Amino acid sequence: MRRDLIIAALAAGLVALVALGCIGTDSDKAKMTTLRIGYQPSTHQVAEMVSMEEGWWLADLKPFGIEEVQDFEFPSGPPEMQAMLGGSLDIAYVGAAPPISAIAQGLDAKIVAAVQKNGSDLVVRPEIEYAGPESLVGLTVATFPPGSIQDTVFRKWLQESGVDPADLDIKSMDPGAAVTAISADRVDAVFLPHPSPAIIELGGNGKAVVASGEMWPDHACCCLVVSGELMREEPELVEQIVKTHIRATEFINENPDRAAEIYAAKTNQNLTVIEQSIKSWDGAWISDPHVIIPSVTEFARVNYELGYTGGKLLEEDDLFDTSFYNRVKG
Repeated sequence: MRRDLIIAALAAGLVALVALGCIGTDSDKAKMTTLRIGYQPSTHQVAEMVSMEEGWWLADLKPFGIEEVQDFEFPSGPPEMQAMLGGSLDIAYVGAAPPISAIAQGLDAKIVAAVQKNGSDLVVRPEIEYAGPESLVGLTVATFPPGSIQDTVFRKWLQESGVDPADLDIKSMDPGAAVTAISADRVDAVFLPHPSPAIIELGGNGKAVVASGEMWPDHACCCLVVSGELMREEPELVEQIVKTHIRATEFINENPDRAAEIYAAKTNQNLTVIEQSIKSWDGAWISDPHVIIPSVTEFARVNYELGYTGGKLLEEDDLFDTSFYNRVKG
């Protein structure tokens, strides 16, 4: 009898603690109120900037409990994915190659939408006579770090052209450092995403000789990556994120001048240069993830062969979740 009374008292106390909020239950898990977005200072990812600067992220996501949207700038994709691996980002606008290495390392995330294709240029110093990939042998070329889109596309192109990448001095640099390096004659060439090629050319410090779409026609470049936790726990929120991204993509394709203004203001860059970059690049802003699946799975194979994925060959199902885009588009 005494034992029953003790058990009853403990149970009553536990109920009281839960009611007072001293002990949480599964249903008490805090609702997400802040969305954290990663992006890079490239016109490739201007859809993120348009959604942020026009207030669409907050307005569209507020009905789902989001009270604040924060975006964080990264110099390139690999450090951005390291931040996501560390739990500092919920979604990321990023080149499609860095997530491959990150997912191979254990990142719980998937590509849910395309952002853009092509859009990078090989730029050489004005005095260099470029006569094909073989003329790069012995030169110093700056590009993004190993595992990035630019590094992957550039090395694949060299190999397919019969040039061993080891015969070049390939330096890993973020876009700011690379633009400074070629302007100061510290490197012979750069392979960078726009607007960097336009900045170099308009500054008289180089000439674009090969566009990335010539190296690898219609290759995927940037994509939208969402954390696995967010996809599982807030699927309706993720659907709206995809809707907002599609809206921004359609907007910049219809209003490239306005997109250039937003980009220039966001990054504090010269508007004339950005307008020229958008007119001269070979890129295209897209949102359909199905379009980029073939080249992203090819990136995965190339990165596997380059040793960037720790011996793991990732497939489509490891990298993509197209269900959100499919539901949005019906």
